[in-house]
Amino acid sequence: MANMPASSTYKKIQATVRMREIMAAQYRRLDLASREGKPKIAWCSSMGPAELLLSLGFLVYYPENHAALLGVTRSANRYIPAANAVGYSPEICSYLTSDIGAYIKKETPLAGAYENMSAVPRPDVLVYNTNQCRDIQDWFSWYSRELRVPALGIATHRNIGAITEDHLQDIAGQMRSLVPSLEGISGAKFDIDKLRSVLSLSRKCTELWEQVLEANVAVPAPLSFFDAVVHMGPAVILRGSEDAVAYYEILLREMKSRTARRDGAVEGERLRVYWEGMPVWGRLKDLAEFFIRLKTAVAASTYCNSWIFNWLSPSDDPFLSLARAYTDIFIVREESIKEDIIEKMVKKYGLHGVLFHDARTCPYNSNNRYGLPERLQRRLGVPTMTINGDLNDLRCYSEEQTKTKIEAFVEQLASYPPAGHG
Repeated sequence: MANMPASSTYKKIQATVRMREIMAAQYRRLDLASREGKPKIAWCSSMGPAELLLSLGFLVYYPENHAALLGVTRSANRYIPAANAVGYSPEICSYLTSDIGAYIKKETPLAGAYENMSAVPRPDVLVYNTNQCRDIQDWFSWYSRELRVPALGIATHRNIGAITEDHLQDIAGQMRSLVPSLEGISGAKFDIDKLRSVLSLSRKCTELWEQVLEANVAVPAPLSFFDAVVHMGPAVILRGSEDAVAYYEILLREMKSRTARRDGAVEGERLRVYWEGMPVWGRLKDLAEFFIRLKTAVAASTYCNSWIFNWLSPSDDPFLSLARAYTDIFIVREESIKEDIIEKMVKKYGLHGVLFHDARTCPYNSNNRYGLPERLQRRLGVPTMTINGDLNDLRCYSEEQTKTKIEAFVEQLASYPPAGHG
């Protein structure tokens, strides 16, 4: 691959410079707060009630973002054994094991990325939502014991078909019950208008991020999945802020410009596929360039769409709005709902096939295990294929086998028409 022609290289997104600036500024704020003890810091799961925390004046840090960074830097496998040694199975979430292992070894890639930052910011409270999986609760509970800080959680219903009023009232009630404890830790009085203000910013962030992703309806697709998993960073760690809104306005302009120029992420795009499941963080660029060489755009995914929270609404009851937004996400829904969602995406983006990533340590985000690929193939008439790997643990990933399977899949796709735009 070292001799690939220039047209097969990874195209840079100009907005990346600005994204790095705002992400760095956030980490500097967190580091300063950790050193000075103010403002208070809350660790939050990536699909937790961040807006509530922000409204109470907390700076918010996301361990999952740090774990993904361990994956991207290919350092996770140095740390997973340290977590295994204190009792965490190698079969559970490698986000959890790599992050806890890095903490045990007192190392972080943040130290190399940001001047004077030597450790992850120390929390005053840990707040999680089990909408993603049970592992997030165990992850935060370990830090609660280790750091002797409170862990507060929301238990979300799972495998939901229709979302009922009972579901929403339950989750909204759990969120409201967090307020007294969070007030005591933050020293701030809860103000529902501040929560509405934060919700408004998160809603704007969501709308812009959705438009960025929907730019890929165009042919050629201006954005690669492998770019999108990086550029969703502000939607994860900065939603609820003016910075995130301003950033996605910049990124959207760039995507519109690319679309107008028919400047695709994949030069000479011939085929378009859907990526279902987690990224293989340690092989992002490698896989991106491989698909470029095959002239195949990975144009849509469930994963990047997970940070589109269309139910956020500052005008409604904010707690019910949060409950709906953080419950109406792909990972929470039952198989039939997931099947419908993927079908709509395949048709909307005019895709030729669906690639499933079976992430060894992430069963909740591996949607190939209960017959979904086979059902989709029968239902849509487009090929599906599964690759085996993991989000962080590269011992579960074979580069040779993966690329051989992808090449065969792409060759098969060439004989199928794309699903119709709908």
